[in-house]
Amino acid sequence: MGKVKIKKKSTLIDMTAMSDVTVLLLTFFMLTSTFLTKEPTTVQTPSSVSEEMIPAKDLVTVLVSSQDKNPNAENPLAIEGKIFLSFTGDSVISSEALREQVLANAVAKYNEKHKNHPVTLTPKMVSNFKKSNMMGTPFRYLEEVLSMDPAEMDKLMTDLANPKVGIPINGNKDKQGNLNDFQVWMWALAKMATENRADAISNAGLVEGTDTQKIRDLDIIYNSLYQGRGISIKADKDTPFDKIDEVFDNLQTMGLNKFTLQTALKTEEANQ
Repeated sequence: MGKVKIKKKSTLIDMTAMSDVTVLLLTFFMLTSTFLTKEPTTVQTPSSVSEEMIPAKDLVTVLVSSQDKNPNAENPLAIEGKIFLSFTGDSVISSEALREQVLANAVAKYNEKHKNHPVTLTPKMVSNFKKSNMMGTPFRYLEEVLSMDPAEMDKLMTDLANPKVGIPINGNKDKQGNLNDFQVWMWALAKMATENRADAISNAGLVEGTDTQKIRDLDIIYNSLYQGRGISIKADKDTPFDKIDEVFDNLQTMGLNKFTLQTALKTEEANQ
């Protein structure tokens, strides 16, 4: 009896459907991912047992530089505690729109006390600030720094020994007095949040106190700033506490009494 020949089947597998799914997943993750902000200096945050997640989109992140870890640095203490700010939008306002409003408020406030040497920004300077992820420079150098190309600006921000790098801060405790540069930026952020809250209530035709839940939904920025979710402080674990405490003190002077401190979660070995 002859052998029955089995008809060979094609081994070709149609991958079209799988390719479509792969592209869709890749697109989804690209659109929903939060990219890390480019920072001028690397810091190792202190560890803690807190498992509370810091919001992915804070209104402002305050970065405090640590000592220069370069053993050949002439004076590492001279660049310790330099301040940088990163403004990020949320579901209510885009990052660029937020930065533009904060910049306008900050420059106007600074110029009130420095009428003889005011800061005057061109559209290009404003555009550069709107696109910057993290900025740290005294107001007196703001025009010069924002006139640079983005790549040149980013390179400058990494030169912590440069006097044009780092937002000045001091022990001023008078909110109505001569604000330091850091306090001017915080004042500008608070003004933006307050104005947006007033606009939200006005546009909804509401009187504050009549529909608390609806107002709360409309003024997300204001609540985020004053309830501690909108300000995040990031500092190196080796940075002396007096440097961090100065930031805390300046925020409280501006009436911003709630904020978060970024930490790394302790490992099980570290707890033993």
